[in-house]
Amino acid sequence: MPHMQALLNTVVPVALVVLSGYLLGRRVAMDLTTLSRLTLYLLVPALIFDAMYRAEYSREGLWGLTLGFALTYTFLYLLILGAGRLLGLSPEAAKGLLVCSLFPNSGNMGLSLTFFALGEEGLRRAVVYFILSSVVMFGLGPAFIRGGSLREGLLFTLRLPLFYALFLGLLFKALGLTLPFRLDEGVRLMGQAAIPVLLLTLGMQMAKTPFQIGAFEGVASGLRLLLAPLTAYAVGLLLGLPTLEHQVLVLQSATPVAVNAFLMTKEFGGDALRVARSVVVSTFLAFLTVPLVLFLIGIR
Repeated sequence: MPHMQALLNTVVPVALVVLSGYLLGRRVAMDLTTLSRLTLYLLVPALIFDAMYRAEYSREGLWGLTLGFALTYTFLYLLILGAGRLLGLSPEAAKGLLVCSLFPNSGNMGLSLTFFALGEEGLRRAVVYFILSSVVMFGLGPAFIRGGSLREGLLFTLRLPLFYALFLGLLFKALGLTLPFRLDEGVRLMGQAAIPVLLLTLGMQMAKTPFQIGAFEGVASGLRLLLAPLTAYAVGLLLGLPTLEHQVLVLQSATPVAVNAFLMTKEFGGDALRVARSVVVSTFLAFLTVPLVLFLIGIR
């Protein structure tokens, strides 16, 4: 099945890089704070700008997917927030579950899966979801994770290069501007370094403590891989989305926890190790859940 081949082609290289970082971290003492900050303040902004600058999306599915995305995220946020209060979770644990649930791997994994499952038209619509999730992750995520008042959160976000990379990438794309002297190639080169460095840092972080899978990792993976796509499916039915937009909304919502969730919690606060383990666990559990989601949306 092509979609399972796409899943393998995405997960196996990721596993190799994470494992390499893990083995390196067991043998060599590394300054992970410096690595994380290099990634966060230089490489990831370059990646964000390049992704927004080069994005090719379908205008036909823009409004339906935008509304579906907004409602899915709102319902997920309220459901997880309510569950956290009912279960008496600590603020840090509740925030960690929200981060894992609201930051999907809609980029390298989501786009490749959508392309193999739904073709070129599906891919163009999946880019819309990817852009929207990037806005949430890099525009609102740092302030949410750090906490504080709305004003403090806004001022904090405005000091981060993530926000400006996102804004400028979208602006250049919207206005059709081009960078002189092939500067876009230099930005792209830096951006391409972000994912491998992130994955290596993830592996090295996990090497610092024994790898234990507890209730948090299981619940976080379940929320990300099952609750999120089911919520998206219900939202699509509620809005009466066309079949292709509905399928894209659900499939992109079914991707594992994003590696950037680990980066954000490590830099801005939260239990980075639990989030790191949730990234790994949810990525491998996706082999079981993604075929179920594909069946749900009518792809055999």
